[in-house]
Amino acid sequence: MGFLNGVFKKKELEIGSPAAGTCVSIKEVPDPTFSEEILGKGVAIKPSEGKFFAPAGGTVNTLFPTKHAVGITTQEGAEILIHVGLDTVNLKGEHFTAHVKEGDTVAKGDLLLEADLAAIAQAGYDTITPVLICNTGDFSDVAAGAAGEVSTGACILRIKL
Repeated sequence: MGFLNGVFKKKELEIGSPAAGTCVSIKEVPDPTFSEEILGKGVAIKPSEGKFFAPAGGTVNTLFPTKHAVGITTQEGAEILIHVGLDTVNLKGEHFTAHVKEGDTVAKGDLLLEADLAAIAQAGYDTITPVLICNTGDFSDVAAGAAGEVSTGACILRIKL
């Protein structure tokens, strides 16, 4: 914690895992848009269940009409994108249920989306879920906070403010 204008300021923001599963390097995502960090730095979760929760508190700034991806802006200004699966936009919302809408305020751990992972996989789509900080350049560092098996809410990214 730093001291600024008589107020303690956090120096780091922890981003939790939106789902239980296995946390892997973003480089392991078989899609260059994610693996080459074109949309920002992050990690990916290979989800073991189809419920996706807010990785931090903030405001839902984007909910794709196809419900396969959601964006949240934290109070600290981090723009988090949770993208459930690869090319799942092509499912046109099938197998996805949204529990939030754009403009909603969420707390860490609030249910955002549900996805039928088995049906998505059966339809031929990879369910790996990139979790990105889209405005990476606004922060001094964005680094992985975990690897391997994670529970929902476990720190997967650390952002230096």
